[in-house]
Amino acid sequence: MQIRTEMVKDYEQVFQLNEIAFGNREDEAKLVERIRASEEFIPGLSIVAEEAGEIVGHVLISGAKVMEDNREHQVTVLAPIAVRPDYQGRGVGGLLIEEGKRRAAKLGFGVILLIGYPSYYPRFGFVPARAHGLELLQFPVEDNVFQVCELYDGGLNGLRGELKYPAAFF
Repeated sequence: MQIRTEMVKDYEQVFQLNEIAFGNREDEAKLVERIRASEEFIPGLSIVAEEAGEIVGHVLISGAKVMEDNREHQVTVLAPIAVRPDYQGRGVGGLLIEEGKRRAAKLGFGVILLIGYPSYYPRFGFVPARAHGLELLQFPVEDNVFQVCELYDGGLNGLRGELKYPAAFF
């Protein structure tokens, strides 16, 4: 299996993958398209897992802001992540998340935030974000669902405030 940066030629397969991975609905596939068209899109953080010429997994990490009074902190958010159903439970999602974390840190980002299953993401270093002084008001979610992962020691230092998902998410 090859983990690599998504290319334009992959867009249709990634759309179909997101559709099938999320129960044959287009919501996440359309979200990917909106993020790609936004200023917050970071091409190197749109990552695919490919096997035998087919895209079997995709993760998209994009830019966002944490607002603290009049200060803006640049952060990243992970959404969506999709794995083809016949590849789920085989570690593909984990490979994509770890590669995304490595790349985001290399680009100088200190954290990745997400809304996700508390039974899945902690194995990759995600912890409840509100416990670290972060808030999310745009989406009403439980504390254990709003999560943050510090990408390097000190990545969370001085980061406080409200996560603002970009317009592409709405």
